[in-house]
Amino acid sequence: MAQSLELLLIQFLMPDNDARRQAEEQIKRLSKDPAVVPALVHHLRTAKTPNVRQLAAVLLRKKITGHWAKLSPSLKLSVKQALIDSITLEHSPLVRRASANVVSIIAKYAVPAGEWPELLPFLFQCSQSSQEDHREVALILFSSLTETIGPTFQSHLEDLQPILLKCLQDETSTRVRVAALKAVGSFIEFINDGANVVKLFRDFIPSVLNVSRQCLANGEEDVASIAFEIFDELIESPAPLLGDSVRSIVQFSLEVCSSNNLDLNIRHQAIQIISWLAKFKASFLKKHKLVVPILQVMCPLLTETADGDDDSDLAADRAAAEVIDTMAINIPKQVFPPIFEFASLNFHHTNPKFREASVTSLGVVSEGCFEMLKEKLEHVLHIVLGALKDQEQMVRGAASFALGQFAEHLQPEILSHYESVLPCILNALEDPSDEVKEKSYYALAAFCEDMEEEILPYLDALMGRLIISLQNSPRNLQETCMSAIGSVASAAEEAFIPYAEKVLDLMKIFMVLTNDEDLRARARATELVGIVAMAVGRTRMEPILPPFIEAALAGFALDFSELREYTHGFFSNMAEILDDGFTQYLHHVVPLVFTSCNLDDGSAVDIDDSDSVDNGFGGVSSDEDTNDEPRVRNISVRTGVLDEKAAATQAIGLFALHTKSSYAPYMEESLRILVRHAGYFHEDVRLQAIIALKHILTAIRSIPMGHNGVSEKQRDVLDTVMNIYINTMTEDDDKEVVAQACMGMADIMKECGYMVIESYIPRIAEATLTLLREESSCQQVESDCDADDGDVDHDEVLMDAVSDLLPAFAKAMGSHFEPVFAKLFDPLMKFAKVPHPSQDRTMVVACLAEVAQEMGAPISTYVDRVMPLILKELGSSEATNRRNAAFCVGEFCKNGGAATLKYYGDILRTLYPLFSDSEADDAVCDNAAGAVARMIMVQPQSIPLNQVLPVLLKALPLKEDFEESMTVYSCICHLILSSNSIIPLVPEVVNIFAQVIASPVEREEVKNRIGMAVSHLISVYGNQMQPVMAALAPAHANALAAYLSKR
Repeated sequence: MAQSLELLLIQFLMPDNDARRQAEEQIKRLSKDPAVVPALVHHLRTAKTPNVRQLAAVLLRKKITGHWAKLSPSLKLSVKQALIDSITLEHSPLVRRASANVVSIIAKYAVPAGEWPELLPFLFQCSQSSQEDHREVALILFSSLTETIGPTFQSHLEDLQPILLKCLQDETSTRVRVAALKAVGSFIEFINDGANVVKLFRDFIPSVLNVSRQCLANGEEDVASIAFEIFDELIESPAPLLGDSVRSIVQFSLEVCSSNNLDLNIRHQAIQIISWLAKFKASFLKKHKLVVPILQVMCPLLTETADGDDDSDLAADRAAAEVIDTMAINIPKQVFPPIFEFASLNFHHTNPKFREASVTSLGVVSEGCFEMLKEKLEHVLHIVLGALKDQEQMVRGAASFALGQFAEHLQPEILSHYESVLPCILNALEDPSDEVKEKSYYALAAFCEDMEEEILPYLDALMGRLIISLQNSPRNLQETCMSAIGSVASAAEEAFIPYAEKVLDLMKIFMVLTNDEDLRARARATELVGIVAMAVGRTRMEPILPPFIEAALAGFALDFSELREYTHGFFSNMAEILDDGFTQYLHHVVPLVFTSCNLDDGSAVDIDDSDSVDNGFGGVSSDEDTNDEPRVRNISVRTGVLDEKAAATQAIGLFALHTKSSYAPYMEESLRILVRHAGYFHEDVRLQAIIALKHILTAIRSIPMGHNGVSEKQRDVLDTVMNIYINTMTEDDDKEVVAQACMGMADIMKECGYMVIESYIPRIAEATLTLLREESSCQQVESDCDADDGDVDHDEVLMDAVSDLLPAFAKAMGSHFEPVFAKLFDPLMKFAKVPHPSQDRTMVVACLAEVAQEMGAPISTYVDRVMPLILKELGSSEATNRRNAAFCVGEFCKNGGAATLKYYGDILRTLYPLFSDSEADDAVCDNAAGAVARMIMVQPQSIPLNQVLPVLLKALPLKEDFEESMTVYSCICHLILSSNSIIPLVPEVVNIFAQVIASPVEREEVKNRIGMAVSHLISVYGNQMQPVMAALAPAHANALAAYLSKR
């Protein structure tokens, strides 16, 4: 075989494709025989040309796995010796490296089996050789062996560390330093968190930094770049490898990223390290006081606008903005002050790049620092709106971007500034720069989305401008213009009707475009029709829908994922407005949704096979080498398909929710898809699956029980949904997905009741306990920081959703919830303690209030432990906290029985300021009134009514929280029927009652209760009531008289 194989190897390297193909086929055939191993080893050592020797090594690496076990001990020994000889005696670096790769593969099997005890001693000896080639190849082998026998090195690390340190400092050889850097990086994956090992690894960092600095000084940027790859691994390692070296790493990274003379690639790597630290080790940046030094470099980098020829993805200004954004999200309190200072100092700078950077920085931090920005909103709006009028286009563009960010992240506070913001955006829509216009459309869309009647005075001006732009602008502006029109329509609702016909006529034009470059505009138009339909309602839309439905369905024939995504959204909206009327379209749209859900993700796996591909030997890998276990280096996914899957998954849920029993034929396949998507790798799809599962459950529960097998099917679906939700609560790593599972679970418990969910309660309670203890997968933050600064960092939306589970338990279980609540109480109360913020305290108080409301008498056990918190929260500086505390104290008094009596004096004294003119929040006063009413109803003898009632009546009628109406007015009605203490106050009471009767927002049941009380007063006091009625305002008197006449 050896002779024929040599000819084939030579033939394979010929430029003639036919000859090469023939050789490849012959090599494949010969490779099935174990005798190919000694033949390849022979050519590896004896072939005259390095190319043939290298090819022999590459083939040997691919074939050795399948044949190694079949070789005799003596042949194995000769193979190993030949490879050692190749590594030490071979002159070609490429052949040495290819031989090293073969050694790595053999070691995977031979070292654990004890068949190669001399390998590691040989490598240690080689790494200390006086010959540069030997030192380099030993280090290369160390790196390669970590992929196959990495754990073996853990016990040798103390011996290996000084060798690697010495090689890192090898001033005679760049190649050795590079190989040492790579070897250090390759060991990180296998380091455990033992104290000795961690210290050994931390000792590498100063040398890595020194080598990198030397390399940068010598122009060897490619070597320095390896250091950043190592730092990247250190940051992501679960072992605490950084230690105090984080300060040195940050300092070096800042030096590199701020050096204009260095290549963009390495500067970008340096900035990326800062970004990773901000994302994964934010506590380190706080502990070592590195936030300000980082921002002192990043903010000026925002002024470094990329040249037209530069890769914008590597541009320093964009990368710096990403770092600032990441830091703002993870450590907002530390980031905002220096950013605010930078913006305030530079928004009048003579250099327009600094003016641009000042407003850009404010826009970039708006997501993370939203709370601090809201407090400074007047000032930052002054900066941004001023920049919107700047003479330089770049500044105006940055201002419109920042305004869009504010509109998106500073809700609802920013809406109160609409009188100053909207006119500025309208002016910006006339800007000569298309870039400024495009960003202004984005700002307009974000700003208007959450407006309500405030938009009405601007509607004509806005729609006039937008419709003109839609007809006369280039495609990219038309797309953002459609997005803005959609937001305006959502805000205006029925007030949009006068503009709907014109907009829909224009959309017909866009929805039949078929050229590739126009499909994005068609997608936006399809989305906009759905939004307009939602705004104007079913009555107006249903008669004119057919051509839009037809155009939307036709779009699926075009191969454009974004169009399919927006069309699924369109049909979701149609299902919502048509409700059961959407049933007629199910047979068209459901198969299309299923097709999108079952699409291939487009994952692209990049296999690291450098020794074959890079050297032109790709053909030899075409046969199946299933045991070769190549490294997966990168996985990329087409995000368009992800978005399409998410939209289709959402559509399944909405179709089921609105067509209910009519969706039954599609239920089984839908459930199969949703179960699969609930475990999908991307959180956007999982989120929509979790939401849709609840809709599927609602739909199947709506099917009448008389249908065959319905009861069993309902149980099966419930079981599937409950199991997925419980698992998601503790195992999913995305907080938004977990929050949605908690919300879905709470809804199911409240809707289905105790009997249906009884068997799941222990598991739901355990999952809730895990979340309250912050021990679920989504609450784990990798950090090797030993000490923090006391800040508490968790997701408010997640914990609000978790806290909603407790009232849901209580509603489903009533007083039987107490044993479960006993286990959850202490973990819940932890959120009310220092250093938790005020939002956490009010979350706890609101949760306790609702639990008391639903659980009833057993809450008395907790009165003494909870009342100090409630009383303290009644005096909070935050209106939301005072409001929740007022509601809570009322529910505890109502349900806590005698245990609350000793607190009545303190409660009344603490509630009193909430009735005064100094209380600016109407809802707080309304809830205080509700609390007093509950106290009077359960313990009237404990209330000094002659002092309390005048204060209570002065706060009426209720002004904002009308959920308290029945409680408050029922209390007064009860007093009218049972207590003389209210008689002197009857004129005031009747005046209040008349206003309630005249109110368009009060419920009929409340008015009916009041009507009964007024009728009672008239029947008892007769003529004495006439002057009382006569003293009423005419409108109120007429309303009351009209209501009483109907009784």
